Amino acid sequence: MSDVVELAGELIRRRSITPDDDGCQQLIADRLDALGFIIEDMPFGEVSNLWARRGNVDPIFCFAGHTDVVPTGPLENWQSDPFEPVIRDDHLYGRGSADMKGSIAAMLLATEGFVRAKPGHAGSLAFLITSDEEGDAVDGTKRVVDTLKQRGTQIQYCLVGEPGSASQLGDTVRVGRRGSLHGHLRVLGVQGHVAYPDRADNPIHSVAPAITDLCAETWDEGNDHFPPTTLQISNLQAGTGADNVIPGVLDAQFNFRFSTSVTVAELKERVHAVIDRHDLDYNIEWRVGGEPFLSTQGKLVDAVRSSIQELCGHDTVLSTGGGTSDGRFIATTGAEVVELGPINASIHKVDEHVSVADLEKLVSIYQGILERIL
Repeated sequence: MSDVVELAGELIRRRSITPDDDGCQQLIADRLDALGFIIEDMPFGEVSNLWARRGNVDPIFCFAGHTDVVPTGPLENWQSDPFEPVIRDDHLYGRGSADMKGSIAAMLLATEGFVRAKPGHAGSLAFLITSDEEGDAVDGTKRVVDTLKQRGTQIQYCLVGEPGSASQLGDTVRVGRRGSLHGHLRVLGVQGHVAYPDRADNPIHSVAPAITDLCAETWDEGNDHFPPTTLQISNLQAGTGADNVIPGVLDAQFNFRFSTSVTVAELKERVHAVIDRHDLDYNIEWRVGGEPFLSTQGKLVDAVRSSIQELCGHDTVLSTGGGTSDGRFIATTGAEVVELGPINASIHKVDEHVSVADLEKLVSIYQGILERIL
């Protein structure tokens, strides 16, 4: 068994369902401490965060990631214990194998190899690891970045190990992400008997045309870096459970994934304008999941592309697709941010897995990037 697979397995055995770290960061810190990193725990609320740095001069190259994983769902649906790593058909199975304990293991092995080869490397090498990426993402990377900003610590280059490869390792890297805006719409009606609709006001009926208009709206055309903004209704709830009662309240949850061509304020204003045309008694609670970001494409992107080309033999596509990631918080510092990790086909699914060969190659890709940057 290779070192990276063994280390990934050690991390998988720790049941770190968000926001619990379950000792993963201590394992990481112990290995980094042996390399001369200054280790700093930054707990906020129930969240464990690790900031580790080797060197005290710029530029800072930072590996960023998360030790928390999503829940497993019913265990009987898994072919094997999700927290007991198993190799089947040349793949490592277990919760977090792809998202993203495999990446963290590769980062650590790459760092160990790099420091052994270049103990007096230029600049500084850092790790920013949280246990709150899969959860609310409030007390994790965001809080650490805020603390670093207050200290005047500036990250110049950051590689986030999110699994973004599509069909082969390194075929896609993220250089930005769309923004995420959540809305909770509540429409008020009048409850009553289905036999007497004239004495009630059914919010399901009254909101339907508004929802149709919202879904038909073109919010923007996107731009050179982002696809057009999209709206999805994720939940609709109304009714008492009885089939002879007109409900008095309807709750709808929806989400925008939006480009840099539109702002949060503009989206809110336009949603209200659409709904107001239908004369509804309603209110909306809003929550911003993250602003869109597009990282500067410079030395880090060049290093990533070059390392992938050398070790995988193919070019990579620069993308802003997918969901949100903690890269959005790090990009606010002005850092050049790239997300590169394993194939994402099994993430958050039953029987999550990662190719053993890809994990081993990822170590070499990461080390190649370090050599090109520092």
